[in-house]
Amino acid sequence: MTDWQPSASVDALRLRARLNAVVRAFFAERDVLEVETPLMSRAGNTDPNIASFALGFSGRVEDGPRTRWLRTSAEFPMKRLLAAGIGDCYELGRVFRDGEAGGRHNPEFTMLEWYRIGRDHLQLADETVELVQAALALVQREASVARITFRDLYRDTLGLDPMTAGIEVLQEAFDGDIDPAGLTRDDWLDLLMTHRIQSRFPPNQLLAVHDYPASQCALARVVRRDDVDVAERFELYLGPLELANGYHELVDADEQHARFQRDLGLRATRGQMQPSMDAALMDAMRAGLPACAGVALGIDRLLMAMRGSVCIDDVLAFGFNRA
Repeated sequence: MTDWQPSASVDALRLRARLNAVVRAFFAERDVLEVETPLMSRAGNTDPNIASFALGFSGRVEDGPRTRWLRTSAEFPMKRLLAAGIGDCYELGRVFRDGEAGGRHNPEFTMLEWYRIGRDHLQLADETVELVQAALALVQREASVARITFRDLYRDTLGLDPMTAGIEVLQEAFDGDIDPAGLTRDDWLDLLMTHRIQSRFPPNQLLAVHDYPASQCALARVVRRDDVDVAERFELYLGPLELANGYHELVDADEQHARFQRDLGLRATRGQMQPSMDAALMDAMRAGLPACAGVALGIDRLLMAMRGSVCIDDVLAFGFNRA
């Protein structure tokens, strides 16, 4: 029996420690404050594409529900800190997502999340590239840098406009064997990205894809650009591996509430669990969330890229099957 042994090598674990040190030094140099926020919350994530773990608290409860949710991100409590005036901040910690296990996924993983006051998503994309370059230097690796809009990426690689193409055009471009039942237009765009586009990214290139369809706004601002509405959002790839997802953050509480309601409605049609909406976040946004940009970067994914690993267990002390 070897299940007691670590999933990762000693070298991989030492590299993780060195990376954590680089992250903290990077933000210390820029006067960005490290914070810690709760792992358990009264509210869950309403995103229909993310499943939260729910816990039942058995002790005495003076106020609030017994059901608590393991965080899928530190975003909501960090935004409450921003509204309270804490300024630029970051958190390096564990997050949890149900149903995500496999070569590139583990139900608990390490996420680095940070927020910069007065910046937009493109400025934050540049800073994210700087951090990843500093991480790659630990393994004597360099990567070129490129930036492209979501629209131009699909136009250049597939010859279609992702902002205006009908769902039939997207299905035809996918050209694969998949059951289309229940798939939305955004689902088809995602499938084209993962199955037709990402594999074409040069392996030693950091590519920032930005300005997504407005329907994929999540917590990002939506603006009119050229002839379409776009979400001020970016994703950063190293080769075909997605590392980070960032936003020029929405600060309108009423619009955020409406988006949460739409999420819960979609979850209901899919028969998914209905997590509690984060009322504390809504109150914080109404009190005044400052104009800012935020990004979440997967530390385990970054370590995989640094080591050339194809399995997340290679960079975890104990993967899901050994936890």
